[in-house]
Amino acid sequence: MPISDRLNSTVSAAPHGLVDQVPLADKIVAARQRLIVALDVPCATASDELVKRLEGTCLWFKVGLELFTAAGPAVLEPLVARGHSVFLDLKFHDIPNTVAGAVRSAATLGVRMVNVHAAGGPAMLAAAREALQGVANPPELLAVTVLTSMDAAALRAAGLDRPPAEQVELLAKMCHAAGIRGFVCSPQEVSALRRLTGPGGVLVVPGIRPAGANTGDQKRIAAPAYALQQGASFVVVGRPITQAPNPAQAAQAILEEMAEALPS
Repeated sequence: MPISDRLNSTVSAAPHGLVDQVPLADKIVAARQRLIVALDVPCATASDELVKRLEGTCLWFKVGLELFTAAGPAVLEPLVARGHSVFLDLKFHDIPNTVAGAVRSAATLGVRMVNVHAAGGPAMLAAAREALQGVANPPELLAVTVLTSMDAAALRAAGLDRPPAEQVELLAKMCHAAGIRGFVCSPQEVSALRRLTGPGGVLVVPGIRPAGANTGDQKRIAAPAYALQQGASFVVVGRPITQAPNPAQAAQAILEEMAEALPS
């Protein structure tokens, strides 16, 4: 079942008009399908220890550049073998042929989502999408629009005079024309991209910070409940969980906040 269909079924299975009566425990089950924990750690040992602490609380994990560069594809094997869903966050950005090959290779690793940089242009985006045609159980292909660490000043420094929201919309429309229906975007752009993709789009939202959390190097941020209310399919949380004294407890608190937001 496509990721978007599975997500739409988790809460909408309740009878119409009774969704607010769904028990909190059931809402937390649905929230677990939408929380992705970022394994931004320096080695496979640290990843394994963190995943063990979160076992039973979290289902999805994101493996990004730091961990993948240190440990390689082998770091994915225990995650997949233990039944976890993996978002491989390597943000491929190269010539079309190279990106197509990278996406095909990623599809053999058992991951559920993989991403490319939207700024690679129409030909690269089309090549990435076409690389998954004919693949059995392909991962969801996402396009990264504007990094959540970038604000208007950072875009201007890179030679882009558009505000972040306008740049995100321009890139998203280009991706949509290339046949891509999944995006990584900040909480501020979720509602606009949801209008673009409709209910079938998969919107993955980093830059999530619960109340009182340190923003770190993130610029365009929001609380998890806000992101879900705006139309996010998934929220990605890293340091507020992974650097907490009790990661499982921190994750559970975020799941409870997410659960309360899901009915609306």
